[in-house]
Amino acid sequence: MDYHLLGLILSFLFSGTKVLAGYPIWWSLALGQQYTSLGSQPILCGSIPGLVPKQLRFCRNYIEIMPSVAEGVKLGIQECQHQFRGRRWNCTTIDDSLAIFGPVLDKATRESAFVHAIASAGVAFAVTRSCAEGTSTICGCDSHHKGPPGEGWKWGGCSEDADFGVLVSREFADARENRPDARSAMNRHNNEAGRTTILDHMHLKCKCHGLSGSCEVKTCWWAQPDFRAIGDYLKDKYDSASEMVVEKHRESRGWVETLRAKYALFKPPTERDLVYYENSPNFCEPNPETGSFGTRDRTCNVTSHGIDGCDLLCCGRGHNTRTEKRKEKCHCIFHWCCYVSCQECIRVYDVHTCK
Repeated sequence: MDYHLLGLILSFLFSGTKVLAGYPIWWSLALGQQYTSLGSQPILCGSIPGLVPKQLRFCRNYIEIMPSVAEGVKLGIQECQHQFRGRRWNCTTIDDSLAIFGPVLDKATRESAFVHAIASAGVAFAVTRSCAEGTSTICGCDSHHKGPPGEGWKWGGCSEDADFGVLVSREFADARENRPDARSAMNRHNNEAGRTTILDHMHLKCKCHGLSGSCEVKTCWWAQPDFRAIGDYLKDKYDSASEMVVEKHRESRGWVETLRAKYALFKPPTERDLVYYENSPNFCEPNPETGSFGTRDRTCNVTSHGIDGCDLLCCGRGHNTRTEKRKEKCHCIFHWCCYVSCQECIRVYDVHTCK
């Protein structure tokens, strides 16, 4: 057991009061016991942590959608971990904690911007898919965006109603972001950027009909892309995120904080860009204050000159190398008809980990 890592996790857990201030702790619905019980037990909205009154009303009025909301957050977390798998911060989550990312999201950083965007996109994506699959009685296929068919194809199948999924994500995820401060403004912007990505990537998906696959006629419907395409796009937006500054001004309701692009010479961010206004830690060393787990013992790529390479990922501390034996299928032969037989080989690999 890595007692150093265990101590760090305990530090995160016991700093709960500070971490949970303004934290979207309802995301914890996507992890642990609450998530695994979604399919077998009825959802008790009052037991979901961190819901503001508007979210609680939504949950009670549209209870059958809530498993899709949880599935969407889980989808966003998994995509975050894929996109950041080779970076110093790799989207680590903490089990048995309401603040599932620890203190990382306390700061208005690029990482916070990405997590909010991908989680909101995930909710919209999962709700849209659930409606198209017929698992909910209050939504279904999209019949509003069909228009006339094109040459050689006709409308068919079930077009996915992304507008409905986006509406659910907006109503639920943004319900707690109504404070007149800069962080709420940032979260609302990034949430919407994630959802807009879903709408921008909708495309026609077609199926051929005809003798021997001749595709004499095609039936087509509107479909979402693979969620990986959404993650790839938002990761590019993370890399090019716009740094903002906070401005205060008085309105009839009191002092309000808004965001303005820090550098006037650069193109101002659009609704599709991610925004942030605080710098990220370097994530090289463990730090309970910032939520950094450090990079010690992380696997690195010795041949890469990028952020996943041993030089950068290990922050100049160097790396260790060990050999690892793995069983793999080899010498596979196709037999007519129709199966494949393989032998089992043991191959030796070098594994490099950060010091």
